Amino acid sequence: MSQTAIIYRMVTPEHTCPWGLRAVDLLKRKGLKVQDHHLTTRAEIDAFKAEHGVQTTPQTFIDGKRVGGYDDLRRHFGLRVKDKKALTYTPVIALFGMAAAMALAASWAVYGNVLTVAAAEWFIAFAMSLLALQKLKDVDGFASMFLNYDLLAQRWVPYAFIYPFAEALAGVLMIAGALMWLSVPVALFIGTIGAVSVFKAVYIDKRELKCACVGGDSNVPLGFVSLTENLMMVGMAIWMVLKPASMAVGVGH
Repeated sequence: MSQTAIIYRMVTPEHTCPWGLRAVDLLKRKGLKVQDHHLTTRAEIDAFKAEHGVQTTPQTFIDGKRVGGYDDLRRHFGLRVKDKKALTYTPVIALFGMAAAMALAASWAVYGNVLTVAAAEWFIAFAMSLLALQKLKDVDGFASMFLNYDLLAQRWVPYAFIYPFAEALAGVLMIAGALMWLSVPVALFIGTIGAVSVFKAVYIDKRELKCACVGGDSNVPLGFVSLTENLMMVGMAIWMVLKPASMAVGVGH
């Protein structure tokens, strides 16, 4: 016989609680019979919280016993609950994965083949542009985190605010294969300073910091990922200068 779950969740004309929807979905997927009660006014919500001594909704009761909110419900079923403060590489894995997919797609569209030199070039240029996009979403937040470890920014604060735009400029120009006289020095400059800064902070000073590489609100640990980002820019700049003349037609051609 299946268990019965009673859930009380906020559903007002102004707002439908997303955690309530997720809790109902989870209960149904676990095979429980769900009695779904909507709290439709602020008075109803406040009265429910006062009656049960809780601070938030939704609240779920299973066979008469209060389980709690959505996270409590996941724990009840033995499911993982995400720690919002935990360090994670998920943002950069997703970003580099998307950059790779875009590069392979572009190579396929242009050359009819995914395994080309241009695909590798596009991958780095797309990754640079996407990383810059993450920083540009909140330049102030990025700068605050960046100032924790970048050697040039610590000596000249405006560089922390210039960096995302410089990375975006270099990335976009490298995608287009245009103005290499500008994009190559920019990538080489910011990449070299970044690599040295990260190496010193992590591997010499042994500091445990968050990486600003995917924006100022990230929980990505500073280390290999940020070092890789900077070394990719340096490597791309050097490659664009040294690659064979027969191939020197720009990334986008």
